[in-house]
Amino acid sequence: MRILFMGTPDFAVPCLERLIKDGHEIVGVLTQPDKPQGRKMKLTPPPVKELALENNIEVYQPESLKNDAIKPLLEEKRPEIIVVVAYGKILPKYVLDFPKYGCINVHGSLLPRWRGAAPIQWSIIAGDKTAGVTTMKMAEGLDTGDMLLKYETEIGETETAGELFDRLALIGAELLHNTIEQIDNITPEVQDESLANYAHMLDKQMAQIDWSKSNKEIDCLIRGLNPWPIALTTLNGERLKVYSGIPQRDTGKAGEVLQADAKNGLLVACGEGSMLLIEIQAVGGKRMNAKDYLRGHKIEVGSILGE
Repeated sequence: MRILFMGTPDFAVPCLERLIKDGHEIVGVLTQPDKPQGRKMKLTPPPVKELALENNIEVYQPESLKNDAIKPLLEEKRPEIIVVVAYGKILPKYVLDFPKYGCINVHGSLLPRWRGAAPIQWSIIAGDKTAGVTTMKMAEGLDTGDMLLKYETEIGETETAGELFDRLALIGAELLHNTIEQIDNITPEVQDESLANYAHMLDKQMAQIDWSKSNKEIDCLIRGLNPWPIALTTLNGERLKVYSGIPQRDTGKAGEVLQADAKNGLLVACGEGSMLLIEIQAVGGKRMNAKDYLRGHKIEVGSILGE
């Protein structure tokens, strides 16, 4: 099948790899423009672009799709289907309507739950028991198109957003393969709008731990914000990043340090239960096990985090 692929981050890479492996004719790849990254702000290509170039596939990086910007490209390449995986731009109607089989999106949630930019992270933050991937025929709304195939998987008790992201990327590639194979025989399913909710983009403002919440809620926040932007709190006015922890039953005043030594670790009271902090990072320091941190830094029992 003649396929135009649109995608940008790591999540999209396995899907493009699978299409190449399956022998489809990839007539081109559209991805976001290169962006400066790192401390030196070095101009860096998106992961999808790197894979495409490795496989001698033409890459296009339009700044905008508006005003028929890529219509000449569509007419030149004549894709039968456009596959979209975390591309990062809204597709206008002229793009959606062009291919014979339409535009097929691979979305990292069990639609209609968690439409939007960060479905994988929010599935963990919200305490969902399961997550998954949905393929859908794209419409003009945000992740509102008719669903084609779904795959559901349990979220591990200690699984981070990064770990789930990697798993769902591979699941998405397999689901895309199955969708294209069965495209003539799938009956699209309309999404139930009453079940829809929105997974807005993550930001650093939401990373602050509210110790008055339950240990379960805090655990979900910590896992959902790992690997970015990382949950954080404050200790004596200094920022402390929290990469992982384990819910415990001990109780105390919200944010109170219940134990702090190199043998037993750093235990903090929550609104319900407590959290044993496992991996932390202080300002100017390295990410490390909390027990190792406590070998060189004293934290007073009774201190209050987050004040």
